[in-house]
Amino acid sequence: MRFLKTVVMAGLILASGQIVNVLAQTVPGDAAAGKSMYPLCTSCHGVNGSGSQAMGAPKISGQLAFYTLKQLQHFQNGLRGTVAGDMKGMQMAAMSKGPRLKSPEALANLVAYVSSLPDESITPTIQGDASKGKSAYPVCAACHGAQGEGNEAMAAPRLTGQSDWYLVAQLKKFKKGQRGYHNADHGGRQMRAMTATLTTDESMNDVVAYINSLN
Repeated sequence: MRFLKTVVMAGLILASGQIVNVLAQTVPGDAAAGKSMYPLCTSCHGVNGSGSQAMGAPKISGQLAFYTLKQLQHFQNGLRGTVAGDMKGMQMAAMSKGPRLKSPEALANLVAYVSSLPDESITPTIQGDASKGKSAYPVCAACHGAQGEGNEAMAAPRLTGQSDWYLVAQLKKFKKGQRGYHNADHGGRQMRAMTATLTTDESMNDVVAYINSLN
């Protein structure tokens, strides 16, 4: 019963003032309807959701659907993209509040379409010592999984397949307090605390280099 309660609680996420059940890995939405909204996202995330380093936009194809949905909700509700200096976050927060994305159904439809995009492989850009990163990764594996596959019950996104430059950028944002600052962002606050184990830019590069090796 304790496990069931944990899973059920993990599936209840605040969305525009309403509670939406997103237990399934695939968010119950209409991908065809979501496709009509996706052009709003292409200028930064690309036609296939592969992201753009020049735009500071992550790869969103291949990510677990529950996490994509939750981050959109966080941007809408002020849990992300409101801290000074986080210009990309502020831009994404503004985009998430567009008139076509105001309902939970619209978000679910968009995420369903994003989840249907091809999961293209990334080209590594980070130089680091993967062997050193491997020794640091068990701290990450507790939530993100031994293979970086993600874990919905722990509110942890998939790491493998994500652009390495973006992973490093987000680690730095957590350390600066630009993510995980809101009391309602429990997963983000936990992640912010965990970044204390990575004390230098080099250590961040090393652990991300190891994550790259898991691909």
